[in-house]
Amino acid sequence: MFMNVCQQCPSISVVIPARNEASNLPYVLPHIPSIVSEVILVDGHSTDGTVAVAQQLLPTIRIIKQTGNGKGDAVRAGVAACTGDIIVMLDADGSADPREIPRFVEVLTAGNDFAKGSRFAKGGGSLDITFLRCVGNYGLSTLVNVLFRTNFSDLCYGYNAFWRHCLDYVEIDSDGFEVETLINIRIHQACLKIVEVPSFEYKRIYGTSNLHTFKDGWRVLKTIVRERSRNVASPPQLRPPATSLNSITPIPDAAVQSSQLRSPATSLTVTGRTPTFE
Repeated sequence: MFMNVCQQCPSISVVIPARNEASNLPYVLPHIPSIVSEVILVDGHSTDGTVAVAQQLLPTIRIIKQTGNGKGDAVRAGVAACTGDIIVMLDADGSADPREIPRFVEVLTAGNDFAKGSRFAKGGGSLDITFLRCVGNYGLSTLVNVLFRTNFSDLCYGYNAFWRHCLDYVEIDSDGFEVETLINIRIHQACLKIVEVPSFEYKRIYGTSNLHTFKDGWRVLKTIVRERSRNVASPPQLRPPATSLNSITPIPDAAVQSSQLRSPATSLTVTGRTPTFE
């Protein structure tokens, strides 16, 4: 089935926000499938040689220097630079498997507007989410489902893909980790067709996350309240709204072996702040 998708595949841009992810990129960039047309790395003021490592691993990669701060600001900068028909959001820390990209593309080419990754849809999972974050995600997802009449199973997951035309109906104007929540809500409010895609999340390989459970959870909550209280005219409809969110049938090898993703495809040594290649 994926062979047919690839043969008819539109151009695909992958956006990767990154800040000090030099050690993790060898586990990400070499695994991006060949159907991808361009890869854009948004460098968030890295000091560990992230850009040099990215260019060594993928000479065709486009580097965008982030001028602001925060994941939302990086997403906005990356999306603005995309030229592809389809835009895929991918983390740089090795937690998301790039080899799932064809699954997202399949959903979009089947007639949907937004392919929303979910760790809690059947076939998905996580080795990274803590109990506290899981409870918080469930509570925030439930709140959005009640307020906006959605059926999200995983509000705060950042592995998503969408057609470029969605940007005609959705403005990305948040700067932090709440950006995923904002996009999800506004895509729904624009009456674009959303389908959840099961996805498996691995643990970050090196370094520590910039996500702060309580601080960023509060930002997500404020975003939900703000979006609920927005008193603006309804955006134009691209097509009749979907009656519900649907989960696609997971592909047989949805949960790829952790050891496969954890093996870098190049000999790379990162010493201190200066990466060296062997």
